[in-house]
Amino acid sequence: MLDSFDLAAGWVQEHLLLPVLYALDWMQWEDLAYGWALFATYGAAQVVLTFAVCLPLERWRPVESWPDSRAVLTDVLYTILSRVGILPLVTFVAFYQLQTALNGTLADYGIVPPTLERLLPGLLGHQGITFIIYVIILDASDYWRHRLSHTLRWWYSLHALHHAQRQMTFWSDDRNHLLDEMISFVWFTAVALLIGIPPLQFPLLVLLLRFLESLSHANARLSFGWLGERLLISPRFHRAHHGILAAGQRSCNYGAILPWWDMLFGTADFSRDYAPTGDPKAPEALATGGYFAQQWTGLLGFLHAVAR
Repeated sequence: MLDSFDLAAGWVQEHLLLPVLYALDWMQWEDLAYGWALFATYGAAQVVLTFAVCLPLERWRPVESWPDSRAVLTDVLYTILSRVGILPLVTFVAFYQLQTALNGTLADYGIVPPTLERLLPGLLGHQGITFIIYVIILDASDYWRHRLSHTLRWWYSLHALHHAQRQMTFWSDDRNHLLDEMISFVWFTAVALLIGIPPLQFPLLVLLLRFLESLSHANARLSFGWLGERLLISPRFHRAHHGILAAGQRSCNYGAILPWWDMLFGTADFSRDYAPTGDPKAPEALATGGYFAQQWTGLLGFLHAVAR
């Protein structure tokens, strides 16, 4: 299977990327073109996997059914752009460049670049355990990023795009404003650089987290049971977070894939059933507008919040 990904990435690099790089006189990026193509291929495979897993769940036990699902088509566009286009480009190319520059600067001053293995020498040679710890650390940082995005008015003016969807499905995970995505990238990158995540693992970590987050957004009556929901966030648990705004109640369940941080910091609520989603205070364009209308409306809301 890995050979198939290599072949697909090689074809994308040769027939799509290199001609563009040559035309723009950007051949200095040739060495990174294959890496981007490989992770874009992984992203495309992840979209297919997410579709194959989540769609049957939504058809099997849907929370809601809608006569007109055109609003969901915009979310599909967000997912394709994020998983196959923007996400691999940013998480691989940009992160690689930033880590190379940081390590070079630290080396000039005689400082050893930070890594998790240096902090915990027992992890050396245990890549599987190290990968799991990376996931836990990134998920903890994402809890606070998400919680702050609901606390700061200017930030929520961007994040409202994600919550405005009244037809939430597994496609809705990537329904985010570009500025919100940029903030998230800076947030994740700072944490990843601090603990020394290798450039080749960073996109894989992001893709894994995004797959589990897509599952948690599924329009499916799916609970993992009393114990399971305290180990991994289910669609039932996360839907409560989206349903809170529609009901005008106190927000809860900020976690991305692990409910541990909500439990630890008192924001977990396991009692709520499958509430309607959406944000009645958000502009209608954020709920039902097309991609560019949503981006423009979110930007105007952000500028207004900053001005206030």
